[in-house]
Amino acid sequence: MTEPVVSRSHSGVLAPIGGLFLFAVATGYLMSLLPLSLPTLGMSGTMAAWLASALYGGLLLGALGVEPLIRWMGHRRALLLSLLVLSLTVAVMAALHRPELWLAMRLLAGMATAGVFVVVESWLLLVEDERQRAARLGIYMAALYGGNALGQLMINVLGFEGAWPMLAVMALMLLAALPPLLAGGSAPMPLTEEQSGSSCSPLCVKVPALLGCLISGLVLGPLYGLMPVYLHQQVMVSELTGVMMALLILGGMAVQPLGSWLSARFSKTLLLSLFSLAGAMAVVVLILASSPLEFGLGMLLLGAAAFVLYPIAISQACEGATSGQIVRITQLMLLSYSLGSVSGPLLAQGGQRLNMGLIQYLGVIFLATALYMLAAALRRTSAVVEPPAGME
Repeated sequence: MTEPVVSRSHSGVLAPIGGLFLFAVATGYLMSLLPLSLPTLGMSGTMAAWLASALYGGLLLGALGVEPLIRWMGHRRALLLSLLVLSLTVAVMAALHRPELWLAMRLLAGMATAGVFVVVESWLLLVEDERQRAARLGIYMAALYGGNALGQLMINVLGFEGAWPMLAVMALMLLAALPPLLAGGSAPMPLTEEQSGSSCSPLCVKVPALLGCLISGLVLGPLYGLMPVYLHQQVMVSELTGVMMALLILGGMAVQPLGSWLSARFSKTLLLSLFSLAGAMAVVVLILASSPLEFGLGMLLLGAAAFVLYPIAISQACEGATSGQIVRITQLMLLSYSLGSVSGPLLAQGGQRLNMGLIQYLGVIFLATALYMLAAALRRTSAVVEPPAGME
C-alpha cells in the first residue's frame, strides 16, 4: 500500500515557512521597486502594467507545469530550483536595463513564483487533519503577508535608485533558499504516479472557490503592479508610498486569524461576499479621505478585504480533499488566481478610457463579487432548506 503523502514532522513546517518569509520580503520590496524605478532608468511608466502582467502570465504558465516538476524533483528541490531561478532573473534585470529583456525576466520569474507557491502550499497542506490544514494555511498567509509588508518598508530604507536595491533583492532570494536547503529530512514524501492520478479535475472544485481565486487575482494583480505608482501620484501620500503599501499588506496579515476562525464556522461563500463588501467600503473611504490618517485606515481595510479572499477560497476548495488531491487543487487554485492576475492590471489600466481609475476599478470588482457570492450563498441555503419535490 502506498504511504500517505504527509509531512513527517512538525519541524517540516519551519523549512517552507522560513524560505517563504524571506522570499516574501524580497518580492514585497521588488513589487514597489520596479514600477518606481522605471522613470529613473529611462523606461516608460506604462511598463508597470506590462511587467505585472508578464509576471502573472508566467505564474499562469508555471501553474500548468509545476505538478510534474514536484513529482520529479520532490518538494524541497523544486523549491530550491524556483528560488535560484528568481534570483537569476533579478541579477539579469539589475545588469541590463532593456524593456523587452525585463518583460522576459518577469515572465520567467512568474513561472518560478508559481513553483514557490504550489510547493509551499502543498507542502503545508499535505496532512489529513482539516484543522491542522487550516492552522498551517494561517501560518503560511501570515508569513507571506508579513514578509511582503516588511519588504515594502525597505523602499524607505534603501530607496529605488542605483544598484543596491536590486542587489538586496537578489541577496534575499538566495537567503530564502537556505531553510529548505538545510532541512533535507523534513520535506513530504515524494509524489507517486498513483497519487497524482487520484487528483481531481476542475469539475470537482466548487465554483465559488474557483471564482474566489479568480477575483483575488483581479484585485491583487493591480494592487501589486499599479498601487505603488498610484500612491506616488497622490499628493497627500506621495512621500508615504512605502508606508501605505505596508499598511495595505499589514491589513491582509492582521485579518488572517479572523478569516480562519470565521471560515471554520460560517459558509465560505458568504464570507467571500462579506469581505468583498468590506473591500467596496474601503474604496469609499479612500475616495473620501482628506488626510493621510484616513487614507491609511482605508488602505488597512482594503488590504484586509483583498488578501483574505484567496485563503478562504483555497480552504473551501480543499474541504474533504485527500492528500493525493492537494497538489492538483493548489495548482488549479493558482491557475485561477493567475488568470485574474494577468487580466487585472490591463483591465485596470484600460478602465482609464472610461474615466475609471485604479480605486474605482477595485470598487466595481469588489461590489460585483459581493453581490454574486451573496446570491450563490442564498441559493445554496435555499437548496439545503427546501426538500426535493415529492419528499415533503
